[in-house]
Amino acid sequence: MIIGIVAISKNYAIGKDGKLPWHYSADLKFFKETTTGNAVVMGANTWRSIGKPLPNRLNIVLSRSGKFDAPPSVMRLSSKGEVMELAKYLNRDVFIIGGAQTYEDFADVIEQWIVTFIPADIEDADTFMPADFLGNFSESESIDLADRLTVKKYLRIE
Repeated sequence: MIIGIVAISKNYAIGKDGKLPWHYSADLKFFKETTTGNAVVMGANTWRSIGKPLPNRLNIVLSRSGKFDAPPSVMRLSSKGEVMELAKYLNRDVFIIGGAQTYEDFADVIEQWIVTFIPADIEDADTFMPADFLGNFSESESIDLADRLTVKKYLRIE
């Protein structure tokens, strides 16, 4: 399954200066537990902000130019098509983890969204999700985390 996973603020912010504009250990723990053992797909900017491979996951970085430093354990692909072809052969879920351009590129093939709702407006954020990104999805589950965070899962409406 192709799954988008994102944390968003009340005003749909997802980033500031190439980083998450908040730190919630409950969200990071949930992200780790959810994605471990699966594949994670990220853009080159997200890769640079993380700075190292996420352990116990197949790390895939999308880069048209190929200009980023990564250890041999990180797979570099140059297109959504290459990711989708690889996904056919993986016996695991493929999580789209950011950034904004990567979410946009995969919007038409994401089958499920997992969204952590951050209980704040981030006024000085510079990266946002579109307000309608869940337009073709229906809520299937809600999970309360620590720190007043709520995670909701959404499935694509057929």
